[in-house]
Amino acid sequence: MKRLLLLLLALLSVPASAQQKPKPNILFLFADDFCYEALGYLGHDIETPNLDRLAKRGTTFTHAYNMGSFSGAVCVASRGQLISGRSVWRTNAIFKTMDKEREAGRLWPQLLKTAGYDTYMTGKWHIQAKAELAFDQVRHVRGGMPDTVDASYNRPLPGKPDPWSPTDKSIGGFWEGGKHWSEVGADDAIDYLDQAKARSNPFFCYIAFNAPHDPRQSPQEYLDKYPLSRIQVPADYRPEYPYKDDIGCGPTQRDEKLGPFPRTEQAVKVHRREYYAIISHLDTQIGRILDQLDNNGQADNTWIFFSADHGLSLGHHGLFGKQNLYDCSVRVPFIVAGPGVKRGERIDASIYLQDVMATTLELAGVAKPTQVEFHSLLPLLRGEQTATNYPAVYGGYLELQRAVTYDGWKLILYPKAKVVRLFHVAADPLEMKDVASDATQSARKKDLFARLLTLQRQFDDKLDLTKTFADL
Repeated sequence: MKRLLLLLLALLSVPASAQQKPKPNILFLFADDFCYEALGYLGHDIETPNLDRLAKRGTTFTHAYNMGSFSGAVCVASRGQLISGRSVWRTNAIFKTMDKEREAGRLWPQLLKTAGYDTYMTGKWHIQAKAELAFDQVRHVRGGMPDTVDASYNRPLPGKPDPWSPTDKSIGGFWEGGKHWSEVGADDAIDYLDQAKARSNPFFCYIAFNAPHDPRQSPQEYLDKYPLSRIQVPADYRPEYPYKDDIGCGPTQRDEKLGPFPRTEQAVKVHRREYYAIISHLDTQIGRILDQLDNNGQADNTWIFFSADHGLSLGHHGLFGKQNLYDCSVRVPFIVAGPGVKRGERIDASIYLQDVMATTLELAGVAKPTQVEFHSLLPLLRGEQTATNYPAVYGGYLELQRAVTYDGWKLILYPKAKVVRLFHVAADPLEMKDVASDATQSARKKDLFARLLTLQRQFDDKLDLTKTFADL
């Protein structure tokens, strides 16, 4: 008894500064089809007041990328990389057997569970593993997209009435079940935060919205924010992309056939209006979650991450989908807020959105497993590191497209079309001026091609580009 009392007295005498700090909570807010440019605080004409305030209390990574896809459903590859920690082609190798990864305890929420986290999930999953067995609590597991109807495609046509209404609740889609899915996701997140408040364990909330994926539906009040007169056609708009068929972006591709061929400025404006409206509606739901976090007193010890699985073209370059390697499709928003994170800062270093997994593992004190190929962002956020972990950024889509971005330049290759494109993205961010035919760029093309081949080896990309582009 005397020894026990002495031990208790010793523990009580340890100063508070020497006691272990509680592990931080982690709130991951994940959107679908959300282009990096669709944020008000970055100077674009879209209303996102809650994401704007999140950015003000945290740091924005301005050049966050998705590596590409082994599937026409780019979100499948993106989310597979996110949950497994593997790069795109290694994710492809295990994607159909992802549940074996779960059985082995290697998925993101399971790794955090080993560090004592309570784990919660709601919304889009789209991964071939049982979400209900990967998280402690799961609700409303959604597929790749809400059901849609034929009238939402190939519209609007010149001189004809638009057959689609984004506010028509009778056709289901985001309103299947009686309440808009973004609102359901926010409801679930708020309830999870309330549950977590009553528990002593730190929490990991994986809140995955389907918005702003099509069918882009939202209440009328959000459509009213964006009269067509407010919508601008992208500066890189064109009626048709010249290589669309050879790169897998022709009229048979699901995303691309949402709009008519050839593209019209009217169609681009209508689709962008609906896109902005559903984003503003999503922003409102995110605001509800942030308010609850503040009201519960959880914000001071919670790291918040907001990102998306890929971007979306919606008129850029004559394209509508995300099955291309232009920045409008491969770059995403990425905001981090949390204890000690600099407020209102921007970091231009290139990252992959899947770096969020490794970042949270470091926050939780979990050693990064060997299969996790992405990197923690904490050294960049703390100012301990300024250089990117990825000086050359890789991009790939099926066997039809490859790209590398390095030192302000991007090389895009189309193997089937045997086309080379070169853009000085630092000076030409919309990638409008192709200088691949400029004789003075020959050495640059060779250098970028060599870097792309190196990245192919690093990420186990087995597509042979050397014969098709032997003259590079």
